Amino acid sequence: MNLTPLSPRILLAVAGRVLTQIRRDHRTLAMLLVLPCLLITLLWWMFDGPAGAAGTTFDRIGPAVLAMFPFIVMFLVTSVTTLRERSSGTLERLLAMPMGKLDFLGGYALAFGAVAAVQSVLAVSVSVGLLGLDVQGPVWLLTLVAVADAVLGTALGLFVSAFAQTEFQAVQFMPAVVIPQILLCGLFVPRDLLPDVLGAVSDVLPLSYAVDAMQHLTRTSSTAVVWQDLAVVAGFALAGLALGAATLRRRTA
Repeated sequence: MNLTPLSPRILLAVAGRVLTQIRRDHRTLAMLLVLPCLLITLLWWMFDGPAGAAGTTFDRIGPAVLAMFPFIVMFLVTSVTTLRERSSGTLERLLAMPMGKLDFLGGYALAFGAVAAVQSVLAVSVSVGLLGLDVQGPVWLLTLVAVADAVLGTALGLFVSAFAQTEFQAVQFMPAVVIPQILLCGLFVPRDLLPDVLGAVSDVLPLSYAVDAMQHLTRTSSTAVVWQDLAVVAGFALAGLALGAATLRRRTA
């Protein structure tokens, strides 16, 4: 692939192409925008619905769930979609054009980042406005963390798609990349109560910082720690895109 400088025109063209594909695929669009809201609502209904505990459980697990679901959905959709581009020969045709790695990956990241922004706005609106999630900090910052977390899922999905040969193999990366982060992010056991070894592993997993930022915003109006956690999540997302660029290559000579 040509190592040409980033071209805004090509980047926007790639992003527009991806957004057009998503818009035409109603099932994928529903999975991206509607499914996270439905899953969050289901959890609220299970714990704090009409017969529940007056919002106490959802206030405790809601921040972690709000970070977890967009991350999972964007990881799945991005990894499968990018693998489909590779296996269908679309990537081969794109590589024959004067396009750099950053143009391709940047276009995908921009397109899915735009979808992630809409997804996060919807999820936060449902959680805070409809389900009554108690937020002490600014809601817009909560939304920004959710967007960064969804972009992180996009970046990791782009990266792992390079190691899969089929869409089924792309899905198989879930147990290796996503599930350990869910188990150690603080959803089930607070991170400071984890065994030392698991706590150390949790400290190097990006989802942990997204959950910490979400939980901090629901407990206090202070935002200094949130910005630090957000910077870590953004750093992991950029690293994922860089690794994706390093592994992006043609499948044929």
